[in-house]
Amino acid sequence: MRVDKSGEPNQIAIKMDVDIHQNPIHKEIMAGKYLGYYLIYNRRSTDEPDSQKNSIQYQKLENTKFARREKLSIAPTTLAGFCLDGMISEKHSGFKEDDEIIITKDGMVQYRIERPKFQRLVHYLSLNLFKGVICLCWDRISRNKGDDTILRKLMRKGIDVRFVFAHYEKTSSGALHMDIDGMFAEHHSRVTSEKVRLTTWNLRERGIVTYKAPVGYLNKGDVQHKPFDPVRAPIIKKMFELYATGDWSLTDLVRFANNQGLTTSPSRRRRTESEMLAEEGEESKIEPVARPIILSHVQKILTNPFYTGRMIGNDKRYARSISHEPLISDDLFNAVQVRLAKKKVSIHYTEKLELFYRGFVRCADCGRVYTPYTQKEMQYFGARCKNGCPNSKKSFSIQWLERKTMEIMELLVFTKDEQIRLDAEISTNLSVFEEKRLEKLDLNDRRKRKLREDLAYLWANKIHLLKSGVYAPEALVHEENRLNRELISLQSDEQVSDISMQAIAEELQKLSELLKSGLVYYEYGKSLDREQVVRLIFSELSVSDKTFQYQCKKGFQVLKSRLYPNCSLTTWISESLALESEIKGSLEELRSAMKN
Repeated sequence: MRVDKSGEPNQIAIKMDVDIHQNPIHKEIMAGKYLGYYLIYNRRSTDEPDSQKNSIQYQKLENTKFARREKLSIAPTTLAGFCLDGMISEKHSGFKEDDEIIITKDGMVQYRIERPKFQRLVHYLSLNLFKGVICLCWDRISRNKGDDTILRKLMRKGIDVRFVFAHYEKTSSGALHMDIDGMFAEHHSRVTSEKVRLTTWNLRERGIVTYKAPVGYLNKGDVQHKPFDPVRAPIIKKMFELYATGDWSLTDLVRFANNQGLTTSPSRRRRTESEMLAEEGEESKIEPVARPIILSHVQKILTNPFYTGRMIGNDKRYARSISHEPLISDDLFNAVQVRLAKKKVSIHYTEKLELFYRGFVRCADCGRVYTPYTQKEMQYFGARCKNGCPNSKKSFSIQWLERKTMEIMELLVFTKDEQIRLDAEISTNLSVFEEKRLEKLDLNDRRKRKLREDLAYLWANKIHLLKSGVYAPEALVHEENRLNRELISLQSDEQVSDISMQAIAEELQKLSELLKSGLVYYEYGKSLDREQVVRLIFSELSVSDKTFQYQCKKGFQVLKSRLYPNCSLTTWISESLALESEIKGSLEELRSAMKN
């Protein structure tokens, strides 16, 4: 958990209600009004609902007795959604923890605490706004290693964490006692979870339904018996029979179901955050509500094999159930599936529409793809941009796109002035460049010989170096890997240096000339041929009402990079040496495309 300099928790580590910062009680706490007071933390576990020790009332009684006996002052404060008269009561599993972790740039490791009231408790304690906290025993406040770590950090920080049923001395024996209690608390939850999973697996293996039955059956809390709903089951069966005739649509069945008074099985809505944080005795009862049938309900009903007397087994396949009787026959269910399948008809054109540049052009502002479409035998591109996208260019024609693309391709080709300057630059700096290149090759060669000698020495004297303690085994391996990496790097540099400035300049000139010839091919070709050329040169095009952006593939990216401001020809050609293979590859692809 992390707290910033303002005293407020990091938004990743603590998830708090924004309104609480305006609460006067919260402001009193942040002002340090309760520095000498304790809080009491009670938690009812979802693992042991019938245990007396798990009762909130029992914990309140024992924790209060302990506070009086030890003469510990409980904070006289009530903060909605957190505590009542200094008592925190939470109904949440202490075993669950979030698997997500975040490592910040400064090396801070963060993770989210699952229990909302425990989150706030940790936040206040980390700021030393209370003297400490009282709880029944270790497994009431934590049952996972992540929260254990936070508690131990708070205790090392000086926070007084008291336990009614345990006392941990500040010795190695006390630390061991704490470790054992934490280990057994987590182990208990693991065992309980394992028993639940095993029981569920065994029940499903026997054909017993371990989940809620759909509408048409009653859920009475007995997994071994899911009886028919006497009101809804006949209507469900009639819906299958009507649809199997082929005369009824899904919309007709929705209307029929509502006319018959069919509703979903009564269910309770999810509790709101305020309801989850309510104190014991303040909980509002959530009544189950039955909702009217809509189209999605009908679709789920007609495709659910549960109505044929089957259930989802351990292998995620449907198997025969001994918990409920089939409402319809297999033949009727299969007939309905055949009818439903006929409704899912895809339109296949006898002649596929030639829509070019599909998935290739995007909105420069929101990134949405422009989708090609035809109108009056002309191809256009349209985009459904995200809400708030400033791009007003929602559509354009293929002619506009190809004209803009041709303008970009013309920019990539060397002009006559550039060609003259390029030739002059090469002839002027060729000797200087060659001298530097050869000097670098000579330095590399000497360094490679030294690296090979060092490696040979390590290999020949490995045992002696280890026995004499000159190198530890890990250090020896590290040194060997370092020398090998440097040797490989020098070999790569040498391969680049073997390419002369003259050679790379000639390749670039060939690529430019071929692209210039391709412009004629592009201008008089069809959209199919143009698309092939465009996809060879560009990886993506982006359009907005103000800009036309493009990303070139690596070989053509070299031609684009010379257009950058303040780019000298010498520097540009030197940097192009490392992309010699990409330039040759682009040259061959473009030549092949033009031949075909």
